Amino acid sequence: MRLSMVLEALDGCIKKMRNEVDPDLSGIQMDSRKVKPGDLFVAITGFQIDGHQFIEEALRKGASAVIGEIELDLAVPYVQVKDSRLALGRAASVFYNHPSRKHTVIGITGTNGKTTVAYIVKHILEHAGKSCSLLGTVSYMINDEVYKPSNTTPDALQIQELIAKSNDEFVVLEVSSHALKQYRIEGLEMDYGLFTNLSHDHLDYHPTIEDYFEAKTLMYNYMKPNGAGIVSRLSEWGDKLTHLLAVKEVPVYSIGYDEGNDLKIQDITLNGQTKFDIKLGETVYAVTFPSPGLHNVYNAAMAFLTAVKIGINPEVIIAALKSFPGVPGRFEMISHPEGATFIVDYAHTEDAIEYCLQAAKEHKAAKIKHIFGFRGDRDKSKREPMVKASAMLSDEFILTFDDLNGVPPEEMLNELKKLNDKFGSNKGLIIPDRTLAIQLAWENAKNGEWILITGKGPEKYKSDYELPASSDKETLFYLQKMNSKEKVIG
Repeated sequence: MRLSMVLEALDGCIKKMRNEVDPDLSGIQMDSRKVKPGDLFVAITGFQIDGHQFIEEALRKGASAVIGEIELDLAVPYVQVKDSRLALGRAASVFYNHPSRKHTVIGITGTNGKTTVAYIVKHILEHAGKSCSLLGTVSYMINDEVYKPSNTTPDALQIQELIAKSNDEFVVLEVSSHALKQYRIEGLEMDYGLFTNLSHDHLDYHPTIEDYFEAKTLMYNYMKPNGAGIVSRLSEWGDKLTHLLAVKEVPVYSIGYDEGNDLKIQDITLNGQTKFDIKLGETVYAVTFPSPGLHNVYNAAMAFLTAVKIGINPEVIIAALKSFPGVPGRFEMISHPEGATFIVDYAHTEDAIEYCLQAAKEHKAAKIKHIFGFRGDRDKSKREPMVKASAMLSDEFILTFDDLNGVPPEEMLNELKKLNDKFGSNKGLIIPDRTLAIQLAWENAKNGEWILITGKGPEKYKSDYELPASSDKETLFYLQKMNSKEKVIG
């Protein structure tokens, strides 16, 4: 593809063009280490590394053109743009021939529930005989192949490349606020934009909750001409978004408890099983969903309405929901030999913790214990509300380490002590080693208790701990195995 064809997509973004040669591009790269002869190199100003420092390396490796933000005079065509991230997304979309136009694309944003809704939608589509790719927090799944994710939402270049590689009819994509602010979905065109909810999170990146919300609304700038929003109106933010989309003349379908919604949730039963009714028009459908908790009622309802709008028969959707296998690291249940239930979940906000602990109460847990910690160098303002929520809803909690991300252990330990002093009363305990915290809960678990381990879900540990395990789930499996060995020896 000629450079001139790529530049047509950068209309309004180009500040200056040096060297009018029109080379034939063999590829696009934003990492100088990956540059091959004939590639277009896009220099991105990152948060830690400035890609402009690697332009010379890209040229040595054979880059035939460069895009960047600073003024330069190079031997190859150089395009100075206002924002390299925006330019990258548009250029990649053109280079890969606008791949999102060849699929039905479903974008999902919100604080909580993105991953679960994505997996439910994929499950329903496949149950209905459709093929579906998924790009999200847990994994990227394309053409039945699984790739390890780099971020919740891939970078703009990777998104276009993965979607171009997909032969699947549908593509489901989790869209984070960081991705929206950083133009990672620039050049993407969506058929459906789902909004799950909004709560206190990422306020280390966004200055206010209002800014966080506004970032989420940016997703709706990428709708296809006939695209539509599917919005949960179970919070004020959903109502606010519905009005905003009406002004933008984007069609909106909503879920909620009121008759004014396209899908009305009613008659919820959470006593050991998750059952609820869905009212669509004048028809009521009874739904049984294997994942526990009120939050999963909301997740299933979002997926239900999306599938209906796609054109899938409600009875097929109901059958699919009944057989949903769950999501790795999202309320994963592991049985203890004494009859206790251990839960591994990614919950890392006040709302998500409340959902998890409330689900345990709804299932009549004899006692609720909670193990969690905080990411170092991340949003500190949500820590106190998280501990407060745990202190209110659990019978006991253990504060432990999560990823420290360069924060000294002594500093994090001091933070945990302050929070425990404020909210712990007789409930709180501090065990810095995450595996030992889980081990203590395992060794003292009793019949009917629910022990929730939150914050990491399926993620690997970044720190070294005493037990030979690399994740919360692996720690539980290790303890399970050791318990079996002890029984054999005994």
